[in-house]
Amino acid sequence: MGVAGTLEYLSDLFSNSSCKKKKKKQLNTVSVKIRMDCDGCALKVNKALSRVKGAKSVELDMKQQKATVSGYVEAKDVLKAAQSTGKKVEPWPYVPYTMVAHPYAAGVYDKKAPPNFVRATDDPAVVTLTPVEEQYTLMFSDENPNACSIM
Repeated sequence: MGVAGTLEYLSDLFSNSSCKKKKKKQLNTVSVKIRMDCDGCALKVNKALSRVKGAKSVELDMKQQKATVSGYVEAKDVLKAAQSTGKKVEPWPYVPYTMVAHPYAAGVYDKKAPPNFVRATDDPAVVTLTPVEEQYTLMFSDENPNACSIM
C-alpha cells in the first residue's frame, strides 16, 4: 500500500466514522421457471421483470419456460415480481446433468426438464460418487493409460 493508498484509507476512516456506509448490492443473475404459453405471456413477464429495481437485462426462453434477470437484483424481488403476473413461478430448479453423479436417480431425473438438465439436489448420495464407484469410473477412463481397453 503506497502513500496514496494510506492517505485514502485514513481519509475514509476519519470522514465516515460518524455515518454508516450503505451496503452495495452485488451484480446477480437470477433465473426462474415461469410458465409462458404465448407471446402475450412473454411480454407480460418481460414487463414485470424489467420493472424490478436494479434489473439491467431480462432474457426469456419460452421453450425452456425460463426467465433470467441480470443486474443488481435479489432473488426474492425477482420472484415477487414474477408472481405478480399471476403465473406459477419457482426458482430455476435445474442443473446440467454432468454436475450430478447419478442423474437418473429418483428425485433428480425429471421428464419435464430441458435437454441435458436434471433437478438440483443436496442429497450427498446422489451428488457425489462413493470411493468404490470412483475406482470403477477411473478404471474405464480414457485418461487412464492403464485402463481396460476392451472397447
